[in-house]
This record gives sequence, structure tokens and C-alpha cells, in this order.
Amino acid sequence: MILGSHVKMSGKKMMLGSVEEALSYGANTFMIYTGAPQNTRRRKIEELKIPEALELMKAHNIDVNNVVIHAPYIMNLANPSLEKRQFAIDFLTSEIERSAAMEATQIVLHPGSAVGLDREEAIRWIGEGLNKVIANTKDLKVKIALETMAGKGNEVGRTFEELKAIIDLVADKTRVSVCFDTCHTHDSGYDIKENFKGVLEEFDKVVGKKYLSVFHINDSKNIKGARKDRHENLGFGEIGFKALVDIIYDEEFKAIPKILETPYIGDNPPYKEEIEMIKNRRFESDLKTKLLKQEGE
Repeated sequence: MILGSHVKMSGKKMMLGSVEEALSYGANTFMIYTGAPQNTRRRKIEELKIPEALELMKAHNIDVNNVVIHAPYIMNLANPSLEKRQFAIDFLTSEIERSAAMEATQIVLHPGSAVGLDREEAIRWIGEGLNKVIANTKDLKVKIALETMAGKGNEVGRTFEELKAIIDLVADKTRVSVCFDTCHTHDSGYDIKENFKGVLEEFDKVVGKKYLSVFHINDSKNIKGARKDRHENLGFGEIGFKALVDIIYDEEFKAIPKILETPYIGDNPPYKEEIEMIKNRRFESDLKTKLLKQEGE
């Protein structure tokens, strides 16, 4: 089982600190941003403590091929503005170059938002943008993992058909994959709680299971089909602990990283406790009380 969570990359330790945080949770993988997801400010690659991080990962048997980068939210390959689409292409190119320098093999991307309200045109622009980014980074092996989206606002990627339409436009399909987010897929209307196998069969028919490269494991605060994208801690939401654990332990996807993005409880990251719950296959209903009490102490 390849299991981890989102971790920070900040301060003087940067990526080395990210590895240390992941290890403190009992994880054997992790996901990071290369910098703040809301802006373009980035530290120099030489300042990221990459060699030290890789050395610590090797010492603790964390395979760098399972490390996941998440692209920032400020890019929109589907923006009607040519200038803003070009910004997205340029910045995603630089993020992939940074990911490669960190020896990561995939970067998760929210496909885009059809702010011009024409979804077919938005999908075409996303495909065009991805082709340009891939051409810009043709010598790199970093895959762009398109994330399944909840359908909030004008998000593209709410349905498997939209993801397929984007992938169909990508010339080099070895450089594109899919990140399956459990909260998003549930919120978009797929019944992963009662019929995960059926949902995966549909995904396989439409997109192809061969494209799955990472799972985001999150419970949801919302009922199925709400299209709101509000993550919840494992077992405290509408999907439920058993359904999520069954997804994590599915033998077919054993070799694919599973990343927790569940919300902090107060000021406390819940990942150590949630990873323990997953490994023990036992839901702790007092998790939030324990962490809030810990915060008070």
C-alpha cells in the first residue's frame, strides 16, 4: 500500500522538511506544491534541499516515483483570454521543470474552468495548452495527471467524458494521466460509496483504467451530486470510512499512490491518526475530539 498525505514545503528545510513530515505520519509517500498555490513566487531550485530530501527518502524506502506534485490553482488553460492562457502554459511549463528537478514523475492539475461558458471550446483550449506544455518539456518524464473535478462553478473535468475529450486532444498520451479524487467524484454524482466497482467500470469504458496514476482519498461533507467540493475527514462525511478503505485496499490499484487531503482539525493535521486508522481498518469516532483536546493542551 502506497499511502501518504499532502505535506508542507516551507522554511529552511523545504523538501527535506516535507519528507520528515511525511515520515512523522507513518507515510511512505507524500504530495507537495513547489511553492504557494495562490501565487507565482518560487524559491530557487538550489534552495529546495532536494539532495538531502532524496537521501532521507532512500534511507526510509520512499520511492521517489510515488511522490506527487500538485500544480497551483492560479492557472487556467481554458481562459478565453489568450494572454491568460499563455500565462498558464508558461507557468505550468516551469512547474513541470521544477517537478523534474525534484525527481517527481507526476503533477496533478485541475483541468480548467470554462469561464467563457462554452465547454467544448474550453476543452479544446485545454488540449491545445497541454500539447504546448508537453512540447516545451519534451525531454522530461513528468506526467500531467488531470484531476476528476466536483463540478463546482464552471469546472471542466466533472465527468469522465470531459476528461476523455481532453486526453483525446493530447498528442503524446504517455505524458497525460488521471488523478481520481474520491470527494470530487462523489460530489460530481458518481456513486463510489455503494458502487465503486461499477464507477470504475464506467471510467474504464470511457477513459481507460490505464490512465489512473494517483488517488486523492477524501471524505465529503456533501451528498452525492452536490457539486460543491468540500473535503471531510475519513469516516466523518457522506462517503464513509468503509467505502474509502475498500478503495484504498483495492488490489487492482495497489501500486498507485493514495494521498490524503482531508482538512486539519483545529490547527492539527489529522494524517498520522488517519493513516493509523487505515492501516488498522478501524474507524475512530473520537478522532476530532482527541485532536482538539490535544490542541487545547
